[in-house]
Amino acid sequence: MSAVKAAAAHIDWTKLSTSLGLKTETVAALSAFRKRNEEARRVLTDLKEQRTAVDFAHYRKVLKNQAVIDEVEKAFASFKPATYDVSAQIKSIEAVEAKALERAKFTATKVESELADLQATLKNIETSRPIEELTVDDVLKSRPEIAEKVDALLSKSKWDTKGYNEKFGYVTLF
Repeated sequence: MSAVKAAAAHIDWTKLSTSLGLKTETVAALSAFRKRNEEARRVLTDLKEQRTAVDFAHYRKVLKNQAVIDEVEKAFASFKPATYDVSAQIKSIEAVEAKALERAKFTATKVESELADLQATLKNIETSRPIEELTVDDVLKSRPEIAEKVDALLSKSKWDTKGYNEKFGYVTLF
């Protein structure tokens, strides 16, 4: 358990949210959790620093009614804190933890697959021929739907592409 606490103390929250590419709601939930955790730790340290012993001798000197002090001291000495069965809460926390771990593993595999795809795309881009060396046949071979679309337009006697002149200007060769 102390290893978990030590690991939790060394989490770089900003790097965690940016490097994993988390969604905004996940980042918001993480920051809300971090704030609640920090507040709980602060309250815990404040409570640990408080004095817990009651000085009944001081109250005997200050107050006139000694019977009240005797009664409070007797109640204090016989006080037994209530015990609660928290196993149900622990089970629910463990279930949430298991679900979060499952989601984290799923996210990790998804990120790894996306990273592999990006690496393959980058390698493809780095090893591809420059655009100046491409021919129309190369483009049509890699994207056959372009040839189909051009054939369909030509069969309908449409010789110009819609929006071409607006984008590139009207060019006449004659």
